[in-house]
Parts: sequence; structure tokens; C-alpha cells
Amino acid sequence: MDERQLRILRELGELGSVTAVAEALLVTPSAVSQQLRLLQRTLPVPLTERQGRRLVLTDAGQALAAAAVDVETALARARQAVEEFVGRADAEVSVAAFHSAGAALFPPLLRALAAPGRPRLALADEDVPQEDFPRLTRVYDLVLAHRLDHAPPWPATVGATTLLREPLDVALPAGHRLAAKRRLSPRDVAGEPWITVHDGFPVLAVIDAIAAAAGRRPRLAHRINEFAVVAEVVAAGGGIALMPRWTMRPHPRLVLRPLGGVRARRHIDVLCRPERTARTAVRTVLTELRHAARAISRRDTEEEGAAEGAG
Repeated sequence: MDERQLRILRELGELGSVTAVAEALLVTPSAVSQQLRLLQRTLPVPLTERQGRRLVLTDAGQALAAAAVDVETALARARQAVEEFVGRADAEVSVAAFHSAGAALFPPLLRALAAPGRPRLALADEDVPQEDFPRLTRVYDLVLAHRLDHAPPWPATVGATTLLREPLDVALPAGHRLAAKRRLSPRDVAGEPWITVHDGFPVLAVIDAIAAAAGRRPRLAHRINEFAVVAEVVAAGGGIALMPRWTMRPHPRLVLRPLGGVRARRHIDVLCRPERTARTAVRTVLTELRHAARAISRRDTEEEGAAEGAG
């Protein structure tokens, strides 16, 4: 039995005929009769009987119709509870991010949502191989994920919003011989020792592209995922590395140089299950993430313009 069938049985008890029920529910009499037959199949006792031309409820039918009132009341309360949950502007929203995105986007997000009545954040760091990010949407409302510019799109089972398309530059110690060049090529950097990520993480594909363009395989001296640690190892002379241009804080002993000849850019995307965005609080957080991302890219554009003007 389902809610619609119970509603029809209840209306039949009150209105006294299939035709009257059909008119009240804006359906055909045959549709009413069909639903009553389906309901009857689920129960071992008759629910209706004929009294002349009228179809009336048996004692069992009257008992079930009375119980249907309680069912409809409980369902109405359940719907109201869901509506209140979906509509709450100050509900908790869980957000996970890989490390550099969290460092860049969590602080402005917290500041934007600090006022009373705004969503309450539950933040987490999750740095996983690219193919594992969609699975995190089972646990978190919003997941900040990264993939390379030319990588396959995320699966259709999750919604994806691109926040940033961030260049990946070559990080060098400030005194490195290549630091004097404004732009580097794969041949320039292929012979250097490299600090790069573990297998399965998207930055590694750029190293493969450098190897293909330069005709030689770079030596991978160190495997470190956390960019803040990478920056310190580069500054200490441990090798060179690819670093995100916008989401990492400038390091006083490093220089970043753009890399030509290969596609060195990553997407920073927000992944979520489509049903999560039905919630007002989740949509609010997603909007603020977009604002924070735009501020980051706008700040970089303004800094580049100021540098060109000074030059």
C-alpha cells in the first residue's frame, strides 16, 4: 500500500462513491478503481462492498481509512521536517579540500560566513588521488578537488563547478641559474632534479608531458604531496618543482617561472551530489566559494598588471 491508495480509501469513506472521489482528486473513476484494486491485493480481508449502486467501506476498510489519517499526518510532519532542514540558512555544511585549496579558500570562506544566521562550517582536509575525489561526496556536502586542464571530466554522478583554472609554474631557488629567464621550456628543466607528487596525483602528468616534449625523462629526486613542504625543499636546494601560481603563499627564497611548451594548468572544482544543493545552506556556501575564487584570480591579475607597469 502507498499514500495515494490510502488517501483514496479515506475519501471513499467520506464521499461515498468512486465518482465523487474521482472529482475530488481530479482523476478518472477508472484510476480510482484501479488503485483500490491494487490496495485490496495487499490485504487478506475485503475493504469495500457493494450496497446497491454504491461502493462502501467494510469494517476493515473503515479501520484502515481511520489509520490513513494518522499516516497522512505523520507524512505531513515528515515533509515539514525536510522542508525546514532544506530551508535552514544556518545549518551545518561540511566542506573538504585538498591542502593548497583549503589554505587559500578556507580563510575567506570562514570570514564571509562569520555573521549570525549564516551556515556553520565543518571543514576537513582530504588530499587523495584524482579518481577518489568523487567518492568523498558521500561524506561531505562539498568537496574541493583538482584535476589537470586536459584530464577527463568528473563522472556524471556528481555535480562539478569550476572555481579556478590555475597555472602551474616552475618553482626555483632564488639563486638558481634558470631564475634569470622570464619563461622556461621543457628542455630547460628536464635535466634538473625534480620534487613531485606521488603516483595518482594529477601534477605528475605534467612531468610526463615535460619528458615527452624534451625527449628525456626528468629525475624524480623527492616525492612530496604537500606544497608547503615542497617549497621548503626547493628553497633548500633539493630540486625544482611545479607549484600553483595563486593558491600558494609567496616564499621569500623562491621564484616562480611560467612553463611553455606543455599544458601546465589545473582546475580547482567543487564536487557535490546534486541533491545536496537543494539545501539553502549548501547553496550559500557554494556562492561564497565562487566569490573567494574570483577574488583570488582578480588579485593575481591586478598584481601582474602592476608588475608590468613598474617594468
